[in-house]
Amino acid sequence: MPLAAQAQWQWIDGNGRKVFSDRPPPADVPARNIIGRPAGGGGASVPAMAAPQAPVPAAPASAPRVDRALEEKARQAEEAEKTKRAEAEAKAAKARQDNCARARQGLATLDSGIRIARVNGQGEREIMDDAARAGEQRRLQGVVQSDCVAR
Repeated sequence: MPLAAQAQWQWIDGNGRKVFSDRPPPADVPARNIIGRPAGGGGASVPAMAAPQAPVPAAPASAPRVDRALEEKARQAEEAEKTKRAEAEAKAAKARQDNCARARQGLATLDSGIRIARVNGQGEREIMDDAARAGEQRRLQGVVQSDCVAR
């Protein structure tokens, strides 16, 4: 009996810690993580058969807490990223909507045929000629086509 009581199992658990026990490791511990076994078959007695029942709850109980915490952090980070993306998409959609409204208003003004004056680089007021009007209509039509498309 004294030799059976001294039988020592050694293995690395799921958290990377070295575990020493007189009982064999739980079934979820891979064979490569078992460092030491009792000599002389002392660990293969009847108590060893019942042994997996005791350590099994202890090892998974600590690992799921860590896994759950990591999963919760990952889920929160993913939700934060989704929220951030949604806010950026909403902001871009609002900018497109504003550009669309301004472009349509500009086209309506150009199509009305009224004289339009601009301020040039020197701060002087100048009236748009037909070529400038046509160029501005093309530019605004491009904005309408790109920003006024339903997405």
